Amino acid sequence: MLDQLATAIGRHRDGLWSQSAVPHLTLVALDEPVAPVDLLYEPMICFIADGAKSGIAGDRSWVTGRGEMFLNSLVLPVTAVFERVPYRSAVLRLDGRVLSDLLLELDGTAPGPAAEPGEQISAAMTPELVDAVTRWVGLLDSPDDIRPLAARIEGEILYRLLGSPLGPLLRQFTLADTGAARVRAAAAWIAAHYREPLSIDLIAGVAHMSTATLHRRFKTATGMSPLRFQKQLRLQEARRQLIAGNTTAVLAAEAVGYASATQFNREYRRVYGLPPAQDAARVRGRLADAGRG
Repeated sequence: MLDQLATAIGRHRDGLWSQSAVPHLTLVALDEPVAPVDLLYEPMICFIADGAKSGIAGDRSWVTGRGEMFLNSLVLPVTAVFERVPYRSAVLRLDGRVLSDLLLELDGTAPGPAAEPGEQISAAMTPELVDAVTRWVGLLDSPDDIRPLAARIEGEILYRLLGSPLGPLLRQFTLADTGAARVRAAAAWIAAHYREPLSIDLIAGVAHMSTATLHRRFKTATGMSPLRFQKQLRLQEARRQLIAGNTTAVLAAEAVGYASATQFNREYRRVYGLPPAQDAARVRGRLADAGRG
């Protein structure tokens, strides 16, 4: 069954990441090894049909491989490493309203057992889940079926996930007034305002927490302090601009909110191992080599 899912993903790929005509579905497909990739995760579930990928976020790391699924429930800057290729996965972008409507339909609004600390969790897929995800991706073979069937199959996938080890964290994702929801709100606020000077008091106000509680819960959820979270967002965006080749290190630093180019260069080198211009040239060279291959 996993082979059928991997084949369906490969059949509809369009580059490494492919947005699809099916709502909330993204396809990921890679055949050759690549250097680690900076990503900004949003709330999503990744169903891996082949290969393996690790993720690093601050002090946290995880590996998810063939036949497994991975849930991330908040905005999170991540470094992804494709540990084994070929790699094929289907990604479900979480919609809180869809999940809440399903829980109301099931009359199951209680949060259930407490989720484990953190906002990421992985588990093995059941055959029923693999079948449902395969049918979901398979809708791309018959576009006329997407509108009448996509939401129904997505609902089936979510229904089966609620009964899986991912269920407790999924249920918590729908609750508004919890510590986890407040941390998600703080992370989303920082992601939307990462160019601005960071005020811990302001972020604590967004989260309706004391600064001490915010630091503790934010670090548990993301593997980073709020300040390190902001720095990672800034550096990832600056690196993206530099790799595109249309800017300089000084301009990129200013564009993402750094007041000091010296501080930017120092923090960039600490994270990526080289000064900004040299690192960008290295990455562009790797991309060119991959394209020739």
